[in-house]
Amino acid sequence: MSHIVVRAIPFATQLRAAKGGAKELLERDRARAQKFLAGKSHHGPSAKAVGEFRQRHHHKGTTAPPSTTLPSGTGGSSATPNTIDVTDSGVTYTMQVGVGNPATQYTLLIDTGSSNTWVGANTAYNPTSSSKDTGNTVSVSYGSGTMSGKEYTDTVTLGSNLVIQNQSIGVASSAQGFQDVDGILGVGPVDLTQGTVSNTQEVPTVTDNLYAQGTIPSDLIGIFYEPSSTANVANGELTFGGTDSTKYTGSINTVPLTTTSPADNYWGINQSVSYGTGNTILNTTAGIVDTGTTLLLLASEAFQAYQSATGATQDSTTGLLTITQQQYNNLQSLYFNIGGVTYEFTPNAQIWPRSLNSTLGGTDGQIYLIVSDLGSSFGTGLDFINGFGWLQRYYTVFDTGKKQLGIATTAYTNATTN
Repeated sequence: MSHIVVRAIPFATQLRAAKGGAKELLERDRARAQKFLAGKSHHGPSAKAVGEFRQRHHHKGTTAPPSTTLPSGTGGSSATPNTIDVTDSGVTYTMQVGVGNPATQYTLLIDTGSSNTWVGANTAYNPTSSSKDTGNTVSVSYGSGTMSGKEYTDTVTLGSNLVIQNQSIGVASSAQGFQDVDGILGVGPVDLTQGTVSNTQEVPTVTDNLYAQGTIPSDLIGIFYEPSSTANVANGELTFGGTDSTKYTGSINTVPLTTTSPADNYWGINQSVSYGTGNTILNTTAGIVDTGTTLLLLASEAFQAYQSATGATQDSTTGLLTITQQQYNNLQSLYFNIGGVTYEFTPNAQIWPRSLNSTLGGTDGQIYLIVSDLGSSFGTGLDFINGFGWLQRYYTVFDTGKKQLGIATTAYTNATTN
């Protein structure tokens, strides 16, 4: 009997300065957050999240049940790794994805906050014998960009052992806001595709189809990132269908996805945040974990409490909070309580890598904080976004099949490389 193995894909990160520096990154993060807060598909400007993907009711302020523990080593990989180059403009990770047979390679943004996969923003789509024009149109809206075009089904290759047949893809005839990438690899909840493709209720994601076609044993993705202190390094891994026990420490604690709207449309969880011991800056509330957001964004009241506690000032050049060396020496850890488990986010984790200040348009040696203002008040139903900087300190499992999120510490949770 054949054994289906978990497919692990290592990737590299290439950090490049955004044209507008940190201010541009912050604007994009906030624009993305406003799309999330709108309570509808991040991709479909006219779509409503009408499907009960998790079969739950929407009640603001609902607290998820306590976390459970996923056994160590679930779905460990025994496959030959498929190396995929990942490019990052200082925002998120991307990977090379093949479309067609023979495949054309596209650089796609890895996005847990959306679910459509599409190409053509820069490199043109090249139809082959495996390509089929469905006759449907695709329209997708992001916080800082849009795409529209046609739907095709085609062979999509994520790695040598990760080949998807008849995957729905969007082929852009118009795309705005996607410099340096060819499109999106959407791995969010499938109901985010509702209303994005004409004549179609929803579109299975690449992970859904890998599972449905028997290529992976579970409908989930394990994501490992690590802090980057230099550019162009291999420092991340996606594991389709399971987790890689060599990439985390201890156990993976899982929590059900939140029932609070609009965070429940995405990979939403409930958490509280404290600065140091005894100083709660964000009471238990709903928000999301998102690979497509750069910073750690907190509701305005929590952000202001954080700024007051740290003594940070806003830097006019980057728009980020900045602190002195003495303030950094006194900086306290942030503590995230998620499902009854507390995760320490160290002082070093709270700062941008100083060796990469040029990617922000910042000053050499200056200390910039990655905690920023979400731009909305507490109580909106989406009061935080744990983005790229947060994900670099933990192993995360986006589990569609069990409708839960897993979190574990890694060898880099307490790293001092920033």
